[in-house]
Amino acid sequence: MNETGIGMIEWQPVFLSIKVAFASLSIVLILGVACAYGMRRWQFPGKAALEAIFSLPLVLPPVVTGFILLVLIGKQGPLGRVLENCFQIQLIFTPYAAILAGIVVAFPLMYQSVKAAFQSIDPKLEDAARTLGASEWRVFRTVTLPLAWPGVVAGIVLSFARALGEFGATIMVAGNIPGKTQTLPLAIYFAAESNDMTLAGLYVLIISLLTFSMILWVNLWTKKKNVPLPIKEVS
Repeated sequence: MNETGIGMIEWQPVFLSIKVAFASLSIVLILGVACAYGMRRWQFPGKAALEAIFSLPLVLPPVVTGFILLVLIGKQGPLGRVLENCFQIQLIFTPYAAILAGIVVAFPLMYQSVKAAFQSIDPKLEDAARTLGASEWRVFRTVTLPLAWPGVVAGIVLSFARALGEFGATIMVAGNIPGKTQTLPLAIYFAAESNDMTLAGLYVLIISLLTFSMILWVNLWTKKKNVPLPIKEVS
């Protein structure tokens, strides 16, 4: 490329990465809070194994996670065949596959953050609300969630950053299709591979600024609301 600077950047990976990160975060937030609350409330056979499964994407290499997803949602995979035969939906090599990869790799961070926050709550506070006639939903909404909010916010920050920076699983299930599925991490890798270090550096700067902006905004918001943010404790 002969051009240098901002004019040389293809902005599609930037916009796609932001969309993927926020879409993944919105789903992970609901799933993470629901699963952490359910695992805290109920005892059942196989609970330890299920918790291990929840945390597995956190320790597995992202490419391995991506391969498992590829086996599941590919054209010959069990979920892939059901989606294609029953709903004429194909996830593989689409932006939705990138969102799915972001959900899977970010979920453990949200789950562990919220779980730690729930476990730090004194059960007596919830029991007091129940003795006053509050329903379980009201106890959760007015007591449990507000007390756990610092951990939820920490999970939001960590999950957003993880989904934004996802590479290994994404390339396995979404591929690197410029203008369609190429996210910022993929754009950085392939720019560096083609020895376009200037473009790669610009993309690195953009993804770093996006992550920094998210963390800064959350820190400012929590200080304004006087809410402690124990990111170091849950990371």
